[in-house]
Amino acid sequence: MLPFSTLLPINKESAMPVYQQIANGLVGLIREGVIKPGAALPGSREMALLLQVHRKTIIAAYQELFTQDWIETIPRKGVIVSQRLPEIKPRTFKAAAKIPAYAGNTGFTFNKIGAYPATAGRSGEHRLVINDGFPDHRIGPIDLLMREYRSLFHSPGIKRYATYGNMAGPVSLRNELTQFLTETRGLNIGPNNVLLTHGAQMAIYVAARLILKPGSTVLVGQPNYFMADMIFQQFGAKLVRIPLDENGLDIDAIARICKQKKPDLLYIIPHHHHPTTVTLSAERRMKLLELIRQYQLPVIEDDYDYDFHYSGSPILPLASADHDGNVIYIGSLTKTLATFIRAGYMVAPENFITEAALMRRMIDIRGDNLLDEALALLFKNGDMQRHLKKSVKLYHERRDHLCTLLQQELPDIVTFQRPAGGMAVWAQFHKKYPLPAIAARASAKGLFMSDGSAYSYGTVNHNALRMGFASLNEKELSEVVEILKKVV
Repeated sequence: MLPFSTLLPINKESAMPVYQQIANGLVGLIREGVIKPGAALPGSREMALLLQVHRKTIIAAYQELFTQDWIETIPRKGVIVSQRLPEIKPRTFKAAAKIPAYAGNTGFTFNKIGAYPATAGRSGEHRLVINDGFPDHRIGPIDLLMREYRSLFHSPGIKRYATYGNMAGPVSLRNELTQFLTETRGLNIGPNNVLLTHGAQMAIYVAARLILKPGSTVLVGQPNYFMADMIFQQFGAKLVRIPLDENGLDIDAIARICKQKKPDLLYIIPHHHHPTTVTLSAERRMKLLELIRQYQLPVIEDDYDYDFHYSGSPILPLASADHDGNVIYIGSLTKTLATFIRAGYMVAPENFITEAALMRRMIDIRGDNLLDEALALLFKNGDMQRHLKKSVKLYHERRDHLCTLLQQELPDIVTFQRPAGGMAVWAQFHKKYPLPAIAARASAKGLFMSDGSAYSYGTVNHNALRMGFASLNEKELSEVVEILKKVV
């Protein structure tokens, strides 16, 4: 319902009767298009309460409008604005009313985010999609999650879940994550060290917002996760790109920079670096930990898909070692479940979590308490752990299938290293086959893929993309490679 109490101001000091003021006000709203022909008006009792006048005043106003053919009364429907409005001659309001208020640009300046990497078409318009490395929602325990969600919704405690709750997120999920991260990653933490977020991306944003200021220096890989780069740059930070090879970031390069001037932040993806999928070696981790302690270097450790390892046991995160409280550890449950279930977390010293929780509340005042409670039950019942074992086995098979196809069908076109884990292969195309042209031709055949621009910086063009294999079954992966053969 429209806010008639503010749209129809009444001046009781005016010589014009109140009913006439109301009638004239309604005519004005109809003329301006605020109230459309056929729209229902509140009944006389309801309108009287809204405007704080006697019901007889509203009846008189409606009678005035009825006499002029502005409204009509329909049995069982009430008072309706006439579909055939009386002819209006005094002013040319119609032309002005036809211009939508949001048809043009703003009348003020504002901060712009900048260019987002281009893609060939929209993924939703294609039958097949080579994504960045997403889970397969078709195998996720979504039905189990919805079962817990419905059960909680119909439980007596629903009122508790509808309140603001703990700023860091429900204690139940933070407790379950504490146990899970201790068992799988060797983290020595308590629930007060955990902040729940809507995905790992929010956790990166919140942590960076607390650490960085204009002019700050951030060390990142070359190439690096472009969405993290955009966050740091939005906060006015300067990016210093660190070379990486098959063993991860060049720690000696980081040491040389720290010796000259301590940077404000190091952003690192130690397992399955984005985009190249390489893993930081154990030897380099030890060297890096020494630098972190020596220079008290703040670190965001983005470990978004730690749980997906296929070749041997994973190396424990930096956060599991002695780092003097300098490592902010970030992870994702979205990668375990589905892209449309936004769930992530941050692990840090309690004083940092307290401030991060306040920052998160500014962005997301409540969070999704009911979803978090349902996720806690999946962990408590062991459903999440069982799903992880099943999906790791399946994704391992899909990785091997894609790698075999690339080796057999595109040997002189694509080069890659079989990733030890994760959900994507870093595929570099021969320079004779520019990705933008391939992506455009593939799009015409129903295949969506990146054109590689997201991973290029300045004059550096890797002519490469991440080929996500986890969300495609073996038949779909075969179709993808067959299309690529036709368009290169």
